Amino acid sequence: MASHSSTIALLIAAIQGLVAAVSFTIPNRVNTGGYKYAPLDQAPVGISFEFFAFPSYFTNVTATNQCLSNWKDLTGVWPPIRIGGTTQDRAQYDSQTSAYVVYSVPSPADAPATLTFGSSFLTLAGSYAGSVVVGLNRGKNQIQNTIDAARIAVSQVKNLLAIELGNEPEYYSRNGQPIAGGSWTPATDAASQNNWDISVGSAMNKGPIIQAGNSNDSPPTWGAAELIATENATVKQYVKTYAHHNYPGGTVTSLMNHRGISSNLHVFDADVAAALREGKPYVFGETNSVSGGGAAGVSPTFGAGLWTMDYVLRASYSNISRTYFHHGTVGNCQYCFWGRYSMGAPYYGAYTATAFLAKASHLTAVDDGNTNYAAYVSFSSDGAPLRALLYNSDYFSGSGSRSSQPFELHGLTGSSLKAKRLTAESAMSRVDQGGKVTFGGQTFTDGECKISGTETLETLTVANGQVTVTLKAGEALLVYLQ
Repeated sequence: MASHSSTIALLIAAIQGLVAAVSFTIPNRVNTGGYKYAPLDQAPVGISFEFFAFPSYFTNVTATNQCLSNWKDLTGVWPPIRIGGTTQDRAQYDSQTSAYVVYSVPSPADAPATLTFGSSFLTLAGSYAGSVVVGLNRGKNQIQNTIDAARIAVSQVKNLLAIELGNEPEYYSRNGQPIAGGSWTPATDAASQNNWDISVGSAMNKGPIIQAGNSNDSPPTWGAAELIATENATVKQYVKTYAHHNYPGGTVTSLMNHRGISSNLHVFDADVAAALREGKPYVFGETNSVSGGGAAGVSPTFGAGLWTMDYVLRASYSNISRTYFHHGTVGNCQYCFWGRYSMGAPYYGAYTATAFLAKASHLTAVDDGNTNYAAYVSFSSDGAPLRALLYNSDYFSGSGSRSSQPFELHGLTGSSLKAKRLTAESAMSRVDQGGKVTFGGQTFTDGECKISGTETLETLTVANGQVTVTLKAGEALLVYLQ
């Protein structure tokens, strides 16, 4: 029996050893090799803070500044933030209050049904060193109150990139928002947006200043192309960017799947193209794994972290210039990257994506998006390949045997390369439940977000311009080409 078991084990090992490698060629210059290339923003990965919770993240959550600073240390610029969400359309400006926000809730886990905010809210936003998008209320249909708040935003937020006028307007009617009285359709919303863009923009005597769109339903309905078709030249002079929201949802298996990620992002191709034809950036102004604060069995997992990484890169490759990951109620947020007391596994994916994109000018994907295996290359400003990132999106639950996939890279120079691996025990690992996730052997400390541990760099031997590396199911590898 022992001999029979040993034979089976050897056969399994032999079969695993016969897994065909996936092969990719690294372009030796940007805009060569027949690939599509996308220009990169200085800081493609950003954070969206739920409107009412924003002050708490910056005054009561120690990790916030450090988590953002970690990305700044990689890119050289502070990551962009957006302040908005459902509660921006419940919030009204109160010039008399000295508080950041004023509201009451039955439980700290709840979001307020109504709230007010003072000028100190916008002064706090203005203290942030990176670019800021501020979302203001359109749902209540009190345009003068919104204009008053916008004036404070323009005067106090020194790095103000844009102002949003309303959040996810397709839900206004069902939420009983006054502006959606009577018939409320994409056409009536577009007319409303256009009028408000002109009114607020002209009152500020400033343009372009509006982040337009901000819907969540899948395009083309409620999308940027549909909205742009209704805009005249007067409206367009006030539009800075076009934004959409996206929450793919699903199971951990489907969420982290590279084919699924690629397919999900193709939904936005026509909208991205429409925005670019106007000479305006297209962004995901609010996004994360599963809507409504996330799903406990999905959003805090390492698989969601791998999705975060691949999603950022595929979005950037699709000319979606920035991706703002939403952070909701402090202490009641399954998809948040960090909180008061613990880190979230998705932060590791965002950090890995940022490390890959940092100080790069262009990006390409050298895979076709139709398999579980991804390969990206970023390029420096002089056009030379800077880094490669490989991703095996096969799922491993933590039980049974973990499959592996060889990756072959061709077109390399030199005799060796360095690499850092993103890994965990399984796709279901959760940092907040004691699971260990590492990038280059390092972790981020709970409650503080400081880098901990000794960096582990793998050495890859290059022979005849080629190297072969093996990634286990649910792993990624960042390869330094310079």
